[in-house]
Amino acid sequence: MNDAPPVIECRINGRDVVLDVDPATRLSDALRDLGLTGTKVGCNAGDCGACTVLMEGQEVCACLVAVGQCAGTSITTVEGLAANGTLTALQRSFHAHGAAQCGICTPGMLIAATGLLARNAKPSKLEVEDALGGVLCRCTGYQKIVEAIRDVGKPAVATIERATTVGSSLAKVDGIPKLTGTERFGDDGVPLGALRVRVIRSPHARATFEIGDLSAFRRANPGIEAILTANDVPSNGFGIYPNIKDQPVLAAGLVRYRGDAVLALVGTPKALAAIVDRDVPIRYEVLLPVTGIAAAKASGAYQLHADRPGNILADGGVRRGDWVEAVATCAHAVAVDNETSFVEHAYIEPEAGWAIRRGDELELHVSTQTPYQHRDEVASVMELPPASIRLIPSACGGGFGGKLDLNVHAIVALAAWVTGKPVAYAYTRPESMMASTKRHPALVRVRATCAADGRLTAFWSHAELDTGAYASWGPTVANRVPVHASGPYVVPNALTRGTAYFTNAPPSGAFRGFGVPQSAIASEAAMDILADKLGMDWLEFRRLNALTAGDTTITGQRLDTSVGIVATIDAVEPYWRDWTKDAKAYNRTSKHLKRGAGIACSWYGIGNTALSNPSEMRVGIDGNGSVTLYSGAVDIGQGSNTIMVQITADALGVAPEKIRLVAGDTALTPDAGKTSASRQTFVSGKACELAALDLRRQLFVLAGAPLDLAADTSVRLLIANGEVAIETLSGTHICSLSQLAAGEDGSMLIGSGRFDPATTPLDKDGQGNPYACYGFATQVALVEVDVELGLTRVLKIAAAHDVGRAINPQQVEGQIHGGTAQGIGLALMEEFIPGRTENLHDYLIPTVGDMPEMIAMIIEDPAPDGPFGAKGVGEPALISTAPAIFGGIFKATGVRVHKIPVLPHRLLAALRMKQGAAA
Repeated sequence: MNDAPPVIECRINGRDVVLDVDPATRLSDALRDLGLTGTKVGCNAGDCGACTVLMEGQEVCACLVAVGQCAGTSITTVEGLAANGTLTALQRSFHAHGAAQCGICTPGMLIAATGLLARNAKPSKLEVEDALGGVLCRCTGYQKIVEAIRDVGKPAVATIERATTVGSSLAKVDGIPKLTGTERFGDDGVPLGALRVRVIRSPHARATFEIGDLSAFRRANPGIEAILTANDVPSNGFGIYPNIKDQPVLAAGLVRYRGDAVLALVGTPKALAAIVDRDVPIRYEVLLPVTGIAAAKASGAYQLHADRPGNILADGGVRRGDWVEAVATCAHAVAVDNETSFVEHAYIEPEAGWAIRRGDELELHVSTQTPYQHRDEVASVMELPPASIRLIPSACGGGFGGKLDLNVHAIVALAAWVTGKPVAYAYTRPESMMASTKRHPALVRVRATCAADGRLTAFWSHAELDTGAYASWGPTVANRVPVHASGPYVVPNALTRGTAYFTNAPPSGAFRGFGVPQSAIASEAAMDILADKLGMDWLEFRRLNALTAGDTTITGQRLDTSVGIVATIDAVEPYWRDWTKDAKAYNRTSKHLKRGAGIACSWYGIGNTALSNPSEMRVGIDGNGSVTLYSGAVDIGQGSNTIMVQITADALGVAPEKIRLVAGDTALTPDAGKTSASRQTFVSGKACELAALDLRRQLFVLAGAPLDLAADTSVRLLIANGEVAIETLSGTHICSLSQLAAGEDGSMLIGSGRFDPATTPLDKDGQGNPYACYGFATQVALVEVDVELGLTRVLKIAAAHDVGRAINPQQVEGQIHGGTAQGIGLALMEEFIPGRTENLHDYLIPTVGDMPEMIAMIIEDPAPDGPFGAKGVGEPALISTAPAIFGGIFKATGVRVHKIPVLPHRLLAALRMKQGAAA
């Protein structure tokens, strides 16, 4: 009897292919095994659409198609779009519009759009949205994707030639691989025959456990090459902070949250797939978990960590002026209490990577936001010198803070070290959502007062944060929130506090805004209510109280420059006026649908809070005149690769296409710090500028050019045939590179730059200069509420952001769009519940159909220390969105919901309560 699987013949990208695999194999897996890794696996459940391919011209999720269904069919993947390396018109349009950010969803988007355009060459906006409805994007906010599709075939808009590149919308320098499927993410490029890891995780929030006979289990499961437990981990603890290593790589007899790693199976993919979790010999004794902040604070509560009494991880605050006296003499006072939920990062690329041992060294290829920190953390876990570990970042398919923590790194490193073979590990979607860090749930209480003329007199707040089972970024969040709590306003008296509590929940970590979005929801509601008490327009109240140059923050920091909050308020004012007027007119005739416009302001300190925050960069030039930027700044979709090239090009005085980028590799690049806290443009960008200027000065010296012109970047460098020519009024000065001695990396000259923003530690009252500069923003949201169903729809958002200087305006707009999308999710739909919403079907993120029209306005109030005046925008893009939406809901319905997100049942309950009170 022949048990061989039937041979399945089909055509893939125009070529006849024989698929000699089990007919039940997912098409997505079969394609990836063929090397067509442009087909991404984001969920294996048909929820994200990243694996979309064309089958007989129709879009299908390859993860839901069995290979047995493919016999005789024609299949097109993203690799089949470009003919002979020439991009299609659609791909060119994506590139021109900046429609790909991280790029993990881009193949699915391109394939879905290709299918649409084959049927309809000129689709409407609604038709495009319908076609893309099954493909999720977490980065872009979809607007540029829709515009790119609708602009296919239209004449290209003429570009204005510029002498410089800073300030221009240069297409992404790493954009083409994202569009062709050749970009390598964490689970791409895995060596042939590599072993795989499967981690067995606790199904319980709190339990003790014992592991049974692993020898017998291994004998019963051929193909398993190693089983790793806590006993195999050299130093079994990791964490963000040097003095807090409280999270085990593999738990040792005790699990503290659902998703805690218990043991790791290392073996062939087939062997791992055959194992059912319940067959692994682990016996749990389930214990009562500490659930929620109230339980963590309760008298006699179980203490998750013996060295953290009261289950308190961190407690920070700011005290300025006399809060008590200010309250006693105020004209108006308000109180707002809000509660937010766990929010999942939901990046479309689950955590993934692989490692290989090379003698006494380890090489890791992983999806990461912080290569140097992760290299050092793996070294600590493995008890190896950091220099013996090389970390090469893969492309990162979304991060938003969630890939700042270790995930696959230590386990693949340990497995590769133990087995001596290459080992890969990619989280499943449920595993990613179960085990990864979340946005901190927060109970935020605010009390604010003002004088009779509307000027704020005092602000009090206390944010209690559920930091989950382990520290992660909890101390950073607990300390950033009180600094930002009062918003971008002049407040002479303040008392603010942030406290993070341990619970038996998933660890809460970094997520776009580090707690400031949760705080802003409450503080901006207080601004609305105070304005109403005064009978004052909400926008005018904010403009009256907004910080301006020369004002002092609640930490005592005087802001002398780059304070663009009033300019952002002025920019959105026409939309605020028009949408408020239109909503009132609409409501006069509409019974069940009501509209309202809300407004919110925000600020965000760029970089680490009151800590050293350095970045280093190098720029080299070789004997042929080729310029190389060695950048450790990881691009997670926000566009830092392109930004760094633009800054380097203008500072050095060459065209950007002359610069080769080497990014992220810890063996080749200096440490540029973490891609977090909206710091890369400001901090690493400045380091790039300084490195390029250093190289430029060296070239001026060698060429004998006037040094006083070295800082004048309008004087360009002409590089050809191994020579650098500098043309000045005194003549042409030549530096011959071939006559110089080459360094180890082949560079004849190296320019180095280091930048560490000027900050000071905060004293016991939270006084000091925590950030060198701040981003400012104002957003207006027009919403529509169905008062019978409790459904809220965001119709339009106008967002004005002070970014100092827009190095790349298109990318700035993309960040505003993407941040706004995540703000909509935070406000209206996203609530992670352990054990219940661990997939992208039950956990909802905004789709293209949920997105409003977004109007992004760029305000440029230059930061003197920033590169060409630039500062960050990644996190500021999110903060104002939710409070503006909630203000719009109030204007539409007269109610405020204090439990976030505002799901339909919560809004209906609030509406009924209002009706009951009125009756």
